[in-house]
Amino acid sequence: MKILLLGKGGQVGWELQRALAVLGEVHAFDFDSAGPAEAPHLRADFSQPEMVAELVRTVRPDVIVNAAAHTAVDKAESEADLARRINATTPALIAAETAKLGALLVHYSTDYVFDGSGNAERSETSPTAPLSVYGQTKLEGEQAIQASGCRHLILRTSWVYAARGGNFAKTMLKLAAEREQLKVISDQIGAPTGADLLADVTAHAIRAVQARPELQGLYHVVASGETSWHAYASFVIEWARRHGVAIKVAAEAILPIPTSEYPTPARRPLNSRLSTARFQQAFGLKLPHWQQGVERMLTEILGK
Repeated sequence: MKILLLGKGGQVGWELQRALAVLGEVHAFDFDSAGPAEAPHLRADFSQPEMVAELVRTVRPDVIVNAAAHTAVDKAESEADLARRINATTPALIAAETAKLGALLVHYSTDYVFDGSGNAERSETSPTAPLSVYGQTKLEGEQAIQASGCRHLILRTSWVYAARGGNFAKTMLKLAAEREQLKVISDQIGAPTGADLLADVTAHAIRAVQARPELQGLYHVVASGETSWHAYASFVIEWARRHGVAIKVAAEAILPIPTSEYPTPARRPLNSRLSTARFQQAFGLKLPHWQQGVERMLTEILGK
């Protein structure tokens, strides 16, 4: 099996390089990495849709995994055209090339396609109503892939983190070591989901869909359980404190605040709960609790 991985340098892309290797020959590219030997000038630069389409035509893979996206949620509000090109236009061209090849396209989407109202989990068939440019362009990408007629897996996820690079937990630990008080949003609810978990279940799902094409489609994939950013921060800080990390802030000085006290250019959904029942049943997997993955990440970054 020949696999084309796009966006290899991101958090999910980095983990996918490992997870996909067991399935076959992985050709991994990023916006700044040289193209294949026969066309080294090509880049997986999603701001140039035609170039990415040409890369797909050159490699001619059996599976394309797209881990590239414009994920700067607030910045997208002021550069909507670029966000749309990266999140919708280029995936649409990739899907068209995928259909011509008879290949399988794996694409990642987000809870931001929903408006975050209420407290109920969203299923794959729940009405979408994005609040931001980021959410709208990711939804347009989903719709373009579905309309293309290509074989596809679209995996919606949320609150993605990884040990590699920056993440919310690292930021909280840095601030907790420096400050006597922290204020963290408490009315946004979701499930922190590890890039390593996403990569591993992606590899499993690809193998399953290749054997059973009827499994293709749209799925929600997040860790089990739910939390707020405030509770997530408290969990991380107290775990670090118990494991000997120097923490300045007291537990009672981690203060919950509403989203309204921390305005941002892009509106965030308050309710990011996603039901994963369809995915777990279809692929015979049990998605672990979010705390399990976060503890593993903390162990890795803190060496505890």
